[in-house]
Amino acid sequence: MQGICWLCLLVITGGALAFGSLSFAMAVLLGGIISVGSFWLSHREVIRIFHNVTAQPNLEDRQAQARQGQKGYLVKFWVRLVLTGVVLLLLVKSRMVDVLGLVLGLSTVVLAVIVISLDVARHYLFRGRR
Repeated sequence: MQGICWLCLLVITGGALAFGSLSFAMAVLLGGIISVGSFWLSHREVIRIFHNVTAQPNLEDRQAQARQGQKGYLVKFWVRLVLTGVVLLLLVKSRMVDVLGLVLGLSTVVLAVIVISLDVARHYLFRGRR
């Protein structure tokens, strides 16, 4: 998934550079880095929680660890969301980036999910149900 996200970002940035301006392409790249970076941090945290939960020897400890991990994840999620919002606000207010390019870059993860979903549907429909 991470690889597809970076590949989509490279394709979108390349298209923005080919059909737009350098400042537009840089805004796309910056938005994509913010989006993919946030997704990567979220993925890392989920993997850490699963590792901590499955490392517990009995069911009660696993449930307690899962509850604690869920609370920690939600706190980190909201902190990351607020920080991302503040960074985006500062970028837009300072007029350092093209807003449309920034939005296009921020949609990188969504585009990657769509690409992967279409690929899974293609495999399911045309290569036999697995």
